[in-house]
Amino acid sequence: MGIRNDLIEGVSGTGKTSVCIELQRRSYHAIHGDRELAYQGDPETGIRTDGITHEHHIWHVDKVKALVTNQDEAATFFCGGSRNLSEFIDLFDGVFVLDVDLDTLNRRLDERPENECGGKPSERKLITRLHQTKEDFPKNGIIIYATAPIEHVVDEIICHVK
Repeated sequence: MGIRNDLIEGVSGTGKTSVCIELQRRSYHAIHGDRELAYQGDPETGIRTDGITHEHHIWHVDKVKALVTNQDEAATFFCGGSRNLSEFIDLFDGVFVLDVDLDTLNRRLDERPENECGGKPSERKLITRLHQTKEDFPKNGIIIYATAPIEHVVDEIICHVK
């Protein structure tokens, strides 16, 4: 939806939702990808799957493409994680990866209810592994350390965009 489109990525608990809310508070066009674009499906085929797993948390590629093509906004931020990112990452002008230290990540995940991603012990184990290995990080992403107050995190993102 923007003339410029940026992706805000990171493992669960790094602050993607908080960044999205702060961008919206500042009147930027920001999309909660995990709420508005995501579903459970096979990352290769896009076919829906049963159950909720990290590996099957994907975005509707056609919806992402349609939103990026629409240039009604000066800038649009897509906030959230997706396992089929390779299908549309090239559409973005910039990719930002939120990162935090392990203590901060664990504290944030401790505060989550069990029905939210990262709230279950099995999910926490995977999130911790992904955090440590960085295997889910987009290779072309700009790392944003998201332990600072959310206002400062968003200021840093905006600085890179401008």
